[in-house]
This record gives sequence, structure tokens and C-alpha cells, in this order.
Amino acid sequence: MKITVFLGAPGSGKGTQAKQLSDNNGFVHLSTGDMLRSAIKNQMPVGLKAKSFMDQGNLVPDSVMIELIEEALAPLPETSKVILDGFPRTVPQAEALDKKAKTQVSQAINFEVPEPVLVSRLTGRRTCPSCGESYHLVYIPPAKKDTCNKCGAGLIQRNDDCEEVVRRRLEVFKSQNQGLVDYFSNHKKLINLNANQPVNEIQNQIIKALNQ
Repeated sequence: MKITVFLGAPGSGKGTQAKQLSDNNGFVHLSTGDMLRSAIKNQMPVGLKAKSFMDQGNLVPDSVMIELIEEALAPLPETSKVILDGFPRTVPQAEALDKKAKTQVSQAINFEVPEPVLVSRLTGRRTCPSCGESYHLVYIPPAKKDTCNKCGAGLIQRNDDCEEVVRRRLEVFKSQNQGLVDYFSNHKKLINLNANQPVNEIQNQIIKALNQ
């Protein structure tokens, strides 16, 4: 199994790039954010544990995240190419992956974006609570204000996309990410990427890095 980790702040474009790799290049995209939100929506035990941390913009504890990701990786074939988006977020999480031969990380791509750009990207996001379609007030606006193009439901801003929580999330991220950058750099697995570029250009650079 080849596992690539996407590192980067909320709003840095990790999910967009991972989805393209999944749709066009046969990668398995595991987004821990999506997995946690699904667990919360379905009232699963791991979701209930995580909810209070996410609502405040804090990171979910290592033990919960490790359990979540190990369960997702366990059934995958050895030939799988996996993108982990949102995991690991701490050095103990990275070490937990590397302890097992099947889950050892091959590469870690670090998405670098200036903070003002991140705040704009995150606070402008809107989601349809009915069908799950995503929008952005600047980049992907709905045809009709605050209304989903697909199903006509009213769009919402997630609690963790409000500006106060966004800034808290970015502060928490910065406090944790440097350790991960150092960890993967020390293991000769880190690739730094300027993620403040057009989506297609970023995708081309990622594919080139993954093929090296």
C-alpha cells in the first residue's frame, strides 16, 4: 500500500486536490473531516466524542483519530494508493501510522498558503444541509443567493467556518503542524508545495511528485 499524506491548514485545498486524484487517477481519498462529520451526523460513538472538540475549533484527540483511520485502512488491498487528508495532525498520529508496515507513509505533501487567503476561503464556504453540495461566496457562488442549485434548500455556514472559529482553528493548526513538518522532513518524505496557485497547476505538480 502506498500512502501519501496531505499536510496543510484548513482551506489550503487538500480536499480539492485529493478528490481530483481519486476521480482521475485511481487514488483512495480518505478525508478525516468528512469521516468525522458523517460519524457525527449518524450519532456514532466516535462522532459524539469528536463533536465538542470540532465545534470549538480544537483538534480531535489522537486516540479517536487513530481508531478512525485504522478502521478505514484495514480492509483496503495491499495495492491501494491512498491519500490521507486531515491525518495525521500530530506527531503521535504519524508515529502510529509508521509503526505498522502496511500503513507506513511514502510521502507527505505540505500545502503552503498565506493566512489571509485561508481566512477568506474558509469563511466564504457554504453547504447545502439537504444534498451536501458545497459552494463559496466568491469562488463557487450559487445561482440564487443562499440557495442550493441542485435541490433548492437554503445554504448554511458550518459552525467551524465562522470567522472566530476559523482563526482559532488556524492557530491550533500552526501549533501542531511544525512538528509534523519536522517529522516527515527528518524521514526524507516531505515535499513543500505552493498551494496558492490555479487548481490545475497544483494538480500537475502533485502528480509529478507522486510519480518520482
